[in-house]
Amino acid sequence: MTIVVAVATVLGALTERGPSPWLGGTFVVLAFAVHRPWLLALASFVLAGGLGARAAAGLAPITPAPFAGTVTVLSDPETFGGGVRFDVRTDDGRHLEARVLADAAVAVARERAAGERLTLAGRVQRAPPASAPWLRVRHVAGVLAVDTISGASAGGVIARAANAVRATLTSGASALRVDQRPLFLGFVLGDTRGETADVTDDYRAAGLTHLLAVSGENVAFVLALAGPVLRRLPLRSRLVATLAVIAFFALVTRFEPSVLRASAMAALAVTAATLGREASRLRLLALAVALLVLVDPFLVRSVGFQLSVGASLGIVLVAPAIADRLPGPRAIADALAVTVAAQVGVAPMSIAAFGGVPLASVPANLLAAPAAAAVMVWGVGAGLVAGVAGGPTATLLHQPTSLLIGWISAVAHGCAALPLGELDGRNATIAAVGAVVAVVATRVAPWARPVRWCGVAAAVAAVASPVAATAAPPSGPVVLGRDATVWRSGGGTVLEVDGGASTAALFTSLRRAGVRSFDVVVVRSSSSRAADVVAALQRWGRVTAVVVPVGAGVPGATVVAEPTDLAVGDMTVALVPSGGGLVVDIARGPPV
Repeated sequence: MTIVVAVATVLGALTERGPSPWLGGTFVVLAFAVHRPWLLALASFVLAGGLGARAAAGLAPITPAPFAGTVTVLSDPETFGGGVRFDVRTDDGRHLEARVLADAAVAVARERAAGERLTLAGRVQRAPPASAPWLRVRHVAGVLAVDTISGASAGGVIARAANAVRATLTSGASALRVDQRPLFLGFVLGDTRGETADVTDDYRAAGLTHLLAVSGENVAFVLALAGPVLRRLPLRSRLVATLAVIAFFALVTRFEPSVLRASAMAALAVTAATLGREASRLRLLALAVALLVLVDPFLVRSVGFQLSVGASLGIVLVAPAIADRLPGPRAIADALAVTVAAQVGVAPMSIAAFGGVPLASVPANLLAAPAAAAVMVWGVGAGLVAGVAGGPTATLLHQPTSLLIGWISAVAHGCAALPLGELDGRNATIAAVGAVVAVVATRVAPWARPVRWCGVAAAVAAVASPVAATAAPPSGPVVLGRDATVWRSGGGTVLEVDGGASTAALFTSLRRAGVRSFDVVVVRSSSSRAADVVAALQRWGRVTAVVVPVGAGVPGATVVAEPTDLAVGDMTVALVPSGGGLVVDIARGPPV
């Protein structure tokens, strides 16, 4: 029945319609009083709908106006264009996204952290339509364009303590290589702000992004670290202290959706154990979802929350059945079952949000997950000591961390390059139907064996389809949005790209086109970002040669100042300088 209540709560929150939350709360109390489970589900639906309606009403369009006052920082600053952005709460309770572009203010804003207080001046504006859905999930009603920051304070005691922990871990991470620091902070804190686009794409293509989001494992490791102290306390005091540790860890990791799900389940599990009540993982998950959605109805629209719940649900429901049917050593069978089950659980959301589920995720997780767990275990304890000690001690303590992160990154890069493709919605549906048919046929009767094998064959064919498509990519031009086009013919590959292209979108498009190696990269326009775009491409794939227009400023590239023809494969690449850029004309056959 707990699952029914959780589903009803989620559906109610999605409607964002309902009576006053006070009325919904009255229905819930009545349902508990009369012990009617169906009434509790209905009451939860009504309450969640009312809470969702109230949350939506708080996002009514704002009136653009000047702003001057003090705000509370709600999220750590991240790079945005030439400046930074972060969420803030004004004294009247409004949530706004502060965008800082003025040079003098940017320097101050970069050093801020969640929980601090800022005195600033600027202009309140309506959110751009393109970013409105993303802002809405965070309860952000508009944008605060910041002109000046005149003062800053550290915030409350708890916020200062949480920021001190983060600062200590960050300080210790300075002993790692520059490219490993953001990954370390992602593993232990879920902070991925410093990741480059090529690394982000590798982890996404390998199905390893969940390792950079705080999960139940992180919470378990923190509780294990605090265990020697917690076990010395009386039972009730231990419960209170354990819940405080979980809440503080959630604060340190910034209450991200996956953190909320993991923390809520951990808190419920500890409470149930203390009270001597048995609770299955499925029931704990359902209770956690219901309670979290009642606290924040907009969580149902958060992709991060959906992926976290989907992965947990897959592991709880599917992993045991898969593990029981896999041959071989039990440890390997269990690890493979958890990996496959998690991918099954997140498939609907991954396909809807990102277009597909990477098949490379299965081998990647088997190879990387044990090392990621070791980074989490070692990273919190040794990372704090390294942050306090600094110098050679920090370098020594982080040697295992460096080796482990190096291994995980190598797995991510290698598996991302595998020609396995992604399971899209159509193939995922066929695979799911085939698997269901096979399971049902197995349980019906021996005469249904042919039907079972038909289901298995359909599922295997659906999974193999993207592999076959990636192994034999089509030749000719493939337009990758307005910023890039890739040409393949006669064994040669040419990428023409705008100097200011978005590398994140570019890598996704190239990966789905099955291209990771380029004989020539042609930068069509000069831009201040051209060197960064080329450097990211060289880290992400194999680039043999780069040609750029005059003024692009790309180290090691060939500058084209006069009309030039290049032969690549059986293509002729004609380059003509024009207006500070290059006009590119590609045709098959040798130059005339």
